[in-house]
Amino acid sequence: MKLRSIIVDDSSMQRMAVAKLVNNHPNLALVAEYSNAIEAKNGIKNNEIDLIFLDVEMPIISGFDLLESLDNSPQVILITGKPDYALKAFDYDVTDYLHKPITMSRFDASVRRAVAKFEQLHRINEDEEHIFVKSNLKKRKVILNDIKWIEALGDYIKLVTDEANIVILSTMKSFEEQLPDDKFLRIHKSYIINLEKVEKFNSKNVEVSGRSIPLSRNKKTELAEALNNV
Repeated sequence: MKLRSIIVDDSSMQRMAVAKLVNNHPNLALVAEYSNAIEAKNGIKNNEIDLIFLDVEMPIISGFDLLESLDNSPQVILITGKPDYALKAFDYDVTDYLHKPITMSRFDASVRRAVAKFEQLHRINEDEEHIFVKSNLKKRKVILNDIKWIEALGDYIKLVTDEANIVILSTMKSFEEQLPDDKFLRIHKSYIINLEKVEKFNSKNVEVSGRSIPLSRNKKTELAEALNNV
C-alpha cells in the first residue's frame, strides 16, 4: 500500500530533501511538489491525495492558513524549523510534526503513524464476502451483505446497497452466478434479493428494507424454504 503524497514547501532545497525521503519509502508515492499554498490547494482539489508534507513557514499563505482553507483535508505531516509550533500543530488534527533537519528514523516513525491512521480510516473486514464490479469504468469492491437487492435495467443491472445504487453492464443471469445461493435468491425475472434483508412477504410481494418487490408465483415456495435456512 502506498499513500499518495504531496510536498508543499517554498524552499526548493527542502522540497528536494523531503522528496528523496518520500521516493525511497515503500509506503509512499510522490504525486506532486508545490512551492506555495495556492498551487497546493488547486492540486489537492484536482487529485486524490492521502498525505501532505506541509511546511509551516511559507510567505503570504502559511501552512496553517492552507489547512484552514481546506474543506476536507488529507492527512498532514507538518514540517517546521521552529519547535514552538508543535502545540499549535495539533489544534489542526495533524498526523505528526517534524522538526528540521529531518532524520530518517523520525521520518519513518511519522509515516508509520500515517499508514496506521489510513488503515484505520479505510478498514474493511477482509473476512466479509465481497465481489468486484465495474461501474463508470472503475472497479469497485462491494461487500455482499451490503447489497439489499439487484434490479434489472435493460442491458444493465442496478445493485441497491446500504450506501449507494451501483449500475453495471451485466445480465441478471451472469450476475446471479457470482452470488452465493444460500444468501441471495432470484424471486422475479427482474429482481434478486438478499435473503437476510427480507422483512416480510406474501403471495405477491416481498418487503426488503422497506421496499415492496414483486414475487413470481412459482418462487413463493422456494423463497419460504430459503428463508428457513438463513
